[in-house]
Amino acid sequence: MEFKKMSWVLACVGFMFLGLCKANGNTHYYDFVLTELNFTRLCETKTILTVNGTLPGPTITVRKGDTAFVNVYNQGSYGVTLHWHGVKQPRNPWSDGPENVTQCPIQAGSNFTYEVIFSTEEGTLWWHAHSDWTRATVYGAIIILPALNTTYPFTTPDGEETLVLGSWYKGDVNEIIEIALATGGDPNVSDAFTINGEPGDLVNACSNATTYRWVVDYGKTYLLRLINAVLNEEMFFAIANHNLTVVAQDGAYLKPIITSYLMITPGQTMDILVVANQSPSSYYVASHAFVDGDVAFNNRTTSAILQYNGSTTPSTIPTPILPDFADGTAASNFTTQVRALASKDYPINVPLNITHTLFISVSVNERICPNSSCDGPDNNALAASLNNISFVTPSIDILQAYYGSIKGVYTANFPHRPYIFNFTGHVRNDTIYPHFGTKVRMIKYGEEVEIIYQGTNMIAAENHPMHLHGFSFYLVGTGSGNFDPNQAPKTYNLVDPPEVNTIGVPKNGWATVRFKADNPGVWFMHCHLERHASWGMATVLIVTNGNTTETSMLPAPAYMPPCK
Repeated sequence: MEFKKMSWVLACVGFMFLGLCKANGNTHYYDFVLTELNFTRLCETKTILTVNGTLPGPTITVRKGDTAFVNVYNQGSYGVTLHWHGVKQPRNPWSDGPENVTQCPIQAGSNFTYEVIFSTEEGTLWWHAHSDWTRATVYGAIIILPALNTTYPFTTPDGEETLVLGSWYKGDVNEIIEIALATGGDPNVSDAFTINGEPGDLVNACSNATTYRWVVDYGKTYLLRLINAVLNEEMFFAIANHNLTVVAQDGAYLKPIITSYLMITPGQTMDILVVANQSPSSYYVASHAFVDGDVAFNNRTTSAILQYNGSTTPSTIPTPILPDFADGTAASNFTTQVRALASKDYPINVPLNITHTLFISVSVNERICPNSSCDGPDNNALAASLNNISFVTPSIDILQAYYGSIKGVYTANFPHRPYIFNFTGHVRNDTIYPHFGTKVRMIKYGEEVEIIYQGTNMIAAENHPMHLHGFSFYLVGTGSGNFDPNQAPKTYNLVDPPEVNTIGVPKNGWATVRFKADNPGVWFMHCHLERHASWGMATVLIVTNGNTTETSMLPAPAYMPPCK
């Protein structure tokens, strides 16, 4: 849409004293207008919040190392924030976006300009709302092209396509989670998955005419950018009769993986080479859930159509064979192949001298309800925790409180280890009920950090996609059962671990990540299954300033959305 020049002048004034308004080709400007519109899916029409009237929303395209200013105009009816998932935002938590963690919401009728600073990322990331469950319809792709005078670590493809997996609910998503939190029960599952906003014709006849079509030319190679924006399910994905060559994940290159299917968790992105080398026709692109826990889930299959240019649609379109919903072996067979490219041109730097270790138990819990009046297990309410602390979102954002030394908003005592029990075995009642609070972990600038995520057998064991804002980390190891500090480190991959921002902690297993705390600020860490995050499976890491201006947080912008 046409830029509102006066707004951009005012936005730049807000950032001017930081020296961040540039007048060169490496700075990009976007206007995002949040509006409520009617959309029809599954034969029913509902009102949803959109950005610029589309689902998915607009794509942000930059080159490695660029900066984008995104002016968000909220013409909806409630407050919203946006997050730039996987963008490290060096020294700039002010524009990271999680509601009441780094900012308060952009209220209806107001606007706020985000400064999105790209650094080492290259490939595909995405942006989404970070308020309640609003990201169900407020999301879009971020494409980070190689820097000028550089290229991909593979032959430049003939074309590109972006496919975003999403969730569609017939009801109002924020009402659904509000009711669930009030009653203590599990929220309703989605009514369909979508590809680029469309459920596909495998769901029902109402979707026949609107199924998304990806048109290709025979013999050409395409770079498919795949994003999992689904709210509560990890997903299997495949294209009938076509191999997938996965070459990047979460904005970092991988050693190529040739596979007939993949598993992608909510929050993850993958770059995939697809060669159009089959008989010119139409082929289904399909995706359904991977759920290895005893939980309710959407068991429908979403689809798009890969259509060869000039071909006719056959009477029966070939459908890919996806692993069964609960096939943990299939999921593991894919994820254990993921390795960083780790080449001369794309080196990695795995921390080897760990100075700060966190051992974090990841659990679904219960909250005791008065008179056993709730709809969760044992007539209690469902909750979730990290290290048996269920995160309570404050009314004033933590970044403002930290920067302004405001007391009473959070406490800096998130434990470095949990209460020890048989995490993946029989769980006693004294471990089911968490403590509730806004507890953060302080980490000194420059420390080399190791986090061991330990899955637990509480209530409903399942895979947990854990996401850390402000960093990419190296996934150096995973395993089943309880983490063994004497044996597990011997299995670590310190040569070519993938550098990612979202990892799956295996059901009743563990995952270890490492990163250097070289990005000062306030950074949210949470499960990317929305129901778990809503129940409190989250915490905050605060990386303190270093000894120089260059190793310290940027000053606060002149304007931040006020807290109410």
